[in-house]
Amino acid sequence: MKGAIAAALVGLMILGGCGGQDAGPAAPGAPGKPRIALIMKSLANEFFLTMEQGAKNHQATHSGEYDLICNGIKDELDVNRQIQLVENMVSQGVEAIVIAPADSKALVAACKKAQDAGVVVVNIDNKLDEGVLAERGIKIPFVGPDNRKGAKLVADFLAKKLQPGDPVAIVEGVPTAFNGIQRKLGFEDAMNGAGMKIVTSQSGSWEMAKANQVVAAMITEHPDLKAVLCANDSMALGAVAALKSADKVGQVLVIGYDGISAVRERIKDGSILGTIEQHADQLAVFGIEYALEMIKTKAAPADRETPVDLVTLEQLNAGETPAPQ
Repeated sequence: MKGAIAAALVGLMILGGCGGQDAGPAAPGAPGKPRIALIMKSLANEFFLTMEQGAKNHQATHSGEYDLICNGIKDELDVNRQIQLVENMVSQGVEAIVIAPADSKALVAACKKAQDAGVVVVNIDNKLDEGVLAERGIKIPFVGPDNRKGAKLVADFLAKKLQPGDPVAIVEGVPTAFNGIQRKLGFEDAMNGAGMKIVTSQSGSWEMAKANQVVAAMITEHPDLKAVLCANDSMALGAVAALKSADKVGQVLVIGYDGISAVRERIKDGSILGTIEQHADQLAVFGIEYALEMIKTKAAPADRETPVDLVTLEQLNAGETPAPQ
């Protein structure tokens, strides 16, 4: 009996907030109070930790409206584990899943199973592949930024610091991730439009250590490189580390994407030129609020675009960009 009570208490603790990676079984929610499962990518990435905290803060101020279960995978490439998390949440009977998929195609089947089980599914951060969704005959709303537009915004700012014909490199995210593809396209839009020469484009798999290796090789192969455009901030930090080892900080400009606090500090010291704030602390909240709306109204799913903002030294000094929560 004592064991059952202890287990119930653990379940209630999980419902009150996010348990991080592999939160585990959750107790049934209160009658009429939906349970929302937030499934993120790597919680080793500051962006998703900020997302998690934003979701926790929102649930704390709306505790009478819904319960929250959070899960994240150990690294950006652990797609199979994320599929398992979706299946686990369905088996636990949650009313909605808000997911930032690690792979735009591989997670569609799991999300369809969730929908078939009557679970509301909302896609955030990285958009599920429209072609695969169409093949499966399903619609899953995407609540998130226009990644191509955001990438072009920061890359246009970089272009103003360069000369036409300057050699530049792109460090891509995971090639199968829609947001990574869109950010690469945004970088290309800006660089091609400004007459820059993209000499190489390689994947850093969203990871700092991988990007460090990639950029180290890039600057060896292309010693005249003028800029590195990184599809997320973790990779931008990896790029800076590689440049520091080669004594090229300041000689090669770096931009990122996400607006994490660590990169804001590098913008202040001049080792990174700029990044894009996509409001990680609110991104999951936007998805959660839409999931609650869909549960209540049974509305047909529709995409919703969320804001992106350029972060530069000038804007940080002027206090024009909100700090990550």
